[in-house]
Amino acid sequence: MKKILRNIRGTLFFGVLTLNTIIAVIPVFILAVIKLLLPIPAVRRLTSRLLMGVGELWVTFNSFWFRTGASLDVQTRGIEGLRRDGWYLLIANHQTWVDIVVLQAALNRRVPFLKFFIKQELIWFPILGFAWWAMDMPFMKRYSASYLAKNPHMKGKDLETTRRACEKFIDTPTSVINFVEGTRFSDQKRIDRKSPYQHLLQPRPGGLAIALSSMGELFTSLVDITMFYPNGAASFWDMCCGTPVPVIVDVREQPLEQWLVAGDYQGDREHRKRMHAWLGETWAEKDQIITEMGKAYG
Repeated sequence: MKKILRNIRGTLFFGVLTLNTIIAVIPVFILAVIKLLLPIPAVRRLTSRLLMGVGELWVTFNSFWFRTGASLDVQTRGIEGLRRDGWYLLIANHQTWVDIVVLQAALNRRVPFLKFFIKQELIWFPILGFAWWAMDMPFMKRYSASYLAKNPHMKGKDLETTRRACEKFIDTPTSVINFVEGTRFSDQKRIDRKSPYQHLLQPRPGGLAIALSSMGELFTSLVDITMFYPNGAASFWDMCCGTPVPVIVDVREQPLEQWLVAGDYQGDREHRKRMHAWLGETWAEKDQIITEMGKAYG
């Protein structure tokens, strides 16, 4: 009976989230059609601002619902200096799909509406692809090494595609988030990949390098985010069903060093080595932060 009641609660909770999303999608699609039919710079800028406003309202209600109906307790530190009119490149560890909810709850209206790099193929995803395009999510085209070996003339085209997608951010403050580990953490993955860290997987700088190459000159700073779940990483469904989810979010803003922006990750071996070393040091510090938070929590 307890399990049945728990699942009923989760279904009702998720139903409210779905209803909020449906309500938000209506103005998004109206503004998206205007944006598509009137590709005038001034109109695009206005519709983009309005779309971001809709997105922020959607996140505001979701965050309220997660805190009151799902016992999500987000404790943040280090966010005082962030601004809504900045251009931020955010990097974070990744443990669960709940991370996205946590980041939105912690940063909504403190930084520009969060954007995620999305594979270009997903632009054709029904409904959501159009919504992502309207919300100016940067679409990223990546070619495998085997594909480039057979089609050398396509080398560099992926960066060109991503750069064109990021041109729209020149006039609009933007926050782009990158989960540098590339996948969610688990102890088994840590062992299989021989990670040198206790709480993290080894970072993979490829996606970060594309972000820096595409729009690095626009970013005003780098925001390093560390998320720690004292009770262990919760699943999204468990949270919907009422499982308490405390999470500590540590935010550290730092200047974006020029060598990161100016370097050629793909073509310059020394730059690639330097970036790997820098990211390794950053992740070692992040690993220590998680260890300290674990000791402080209990």
